[in-house]
Amino acid sequence: MGLQELIDIFQQEWAFRALLASTMVGLMCGVLGCFIVLRNMSMIGDALSHAILPGVVFAFMIVGYSALGFFVGAVLAGLFAAVAITWIQRNIKTKNDAAIGIIFTAMFSIGVMGISKISKNDGVHLDLKDFLFGNSLGVSDQDLILTAVITVYVLLSIIVFYRYLFVTTFQPVIAETMGISVSTIHYFLMLLLSFAVVASLQTVGVILVVAMLITPASTALLLTSRLPMVLAISGFIGLVSAFLGLVVSIIYDTTPGPAMAIVATAFYFIAAFFSPSKGLIFRWLQKRRLKLKIQTEDIMKQAYRLQDKGILTIAELDNRLGFSKGTLNSHLRDLKVQGFFERKDLILTKKGKEEAKRLVRAHRLWESYLVTQMGLTEEQIHEDAEKYEHLLTEEILDEVDAQLGFPTTDPHGSPIPTKRGMPDFPLLNLEVLKKAKIASDQVNEHITSQLWEFGLLPETIFEVKEKDGSTVEIQQSGRTIKLPRELAGKINIDTVS
Repeated sequence: MGLQELIDIFQQEWAFRALLASTMVGLMCGVLGCFIVLRNMSMIGDALSHAILPGVVFAFMIVGYSALGFFVGAVLAGLFAAVAITWIQRNIKTKNDAAIGIIFTAMFSIGVMGISKISKNDGVHLDLKDFLFGNSLGVSDQDLILTAVITVYVLLSIIVFYRYLFVTTFQPVIAETMGISVSTIHYFLMLLLSFAVVASLQTVGVILVVAMLITPASTALLLTSRLPMVLAISGFIGLVSAFLGLVVSIIYDTTPGPAMAIVATAFYFIAAFFSPSKGLIFRWLQKRRLKLKIQTEDIMKQAYRLQDKGILTIAELDNRLGFSKGTLNSHLRDLKVQGFFERKDLILTKKGKEEAKRLVRAHRLWESYLVTQMGLTEEQIHEDAEKYEHLLTEEILDEVDAQLGFPTTDPHGSPIPTKRGMPDFPLLNLEVLKKAKIASDQVNEHITSQLWEFGLLPETIFEVKEKDGSTVEIQQSGRTIKLPRELAGKINIDTVS
């Protein structure tokens, strides 16, 4: 079927009515379904969609084939089902999902039996199939008006009572303290749900309406976590699913309701795979990036330890890490490009040493925390520290360091490197009456220039005389110098024998 032929079909009155009714139902169910999913009421939505059938039957028996009659009967049946389910859940020792199953299967069975009996009478045109799966191609003007009124009412209700729906969905206890009746909002939502199910009878039917309520909302929740955006995206997906489902049903000459449900499901799986935050592919890429990050950091950490011992070689790295030679060589090439290793030789650069020291610091601080704060033994801590050292931020490490009292060695007696940008041995840590000398390698040029201002040159020997809350007093060549405590914590020194 060509595009022009499809356009010609939608210019016909019956097709236009079907399109208008379907898109309104898709929009309404998509928006309302968000609260159904967020409240874990998907099963209740399914139950109400089935439970309205006896209401339709009794309405037909009283007033005949009337859209308004079906609406009133279905809403009353839906409300009865909601009250019955809630009553059983609260007053009888029956599991919640079992209570739902008991009510909706009983009422659905009554409806099926009623339709089967009525349809045997002469002149009765009440097709069970149309109620179960919908018949959007047979939408009448009366159906269209009823659907439009219900759609406007449901959407306006959500806008007006958004605050109440929001707080009772996420914080029901707080809602009660604010004077908001959670049970009243619950039954009001059941009323809106009954309206939506009735409006969907002609388009997707009582069985598939749950797909239009649940699937677009579930898709939207994969794409965003902000409720206003969830409502907007879900409504849009519901509308588009209804439109495309109708187009598919016309092209392939099939039932519109199931086609709409299939299109909505297709959108869900697209989001499930390609969502930028929760999609399977995104999560796989995240795990892969984390794996590569851990491997490269393990290489740098082991290289730092081996270089410190003077035995840094490819063979020794391979022996310690257990990577394949191809993986190890690939990571080493990338690390050289990033400036962590020398281009020609297997030697860590200053940048590489700083990063490796950060990793070693994280590992040994976490080991110290597990022993002193968690009560684990030294034999139990290594594997856990290997896992979490890659995930600890500088803020967490600083908090752990402070809580442990800034330890200098880990439980195994290995030295804990200082924080990046801090000296290996700060002057502030030197005990009173102890001698040391100014190190030639300071953390930055700003510290070096400040030392020049105090007349403290590299290799200058001094002695700490006194410490207080704001200054550190040192003596050098017969003169006394008072250094700000913050500066003393950043000056790198070497001990003297």
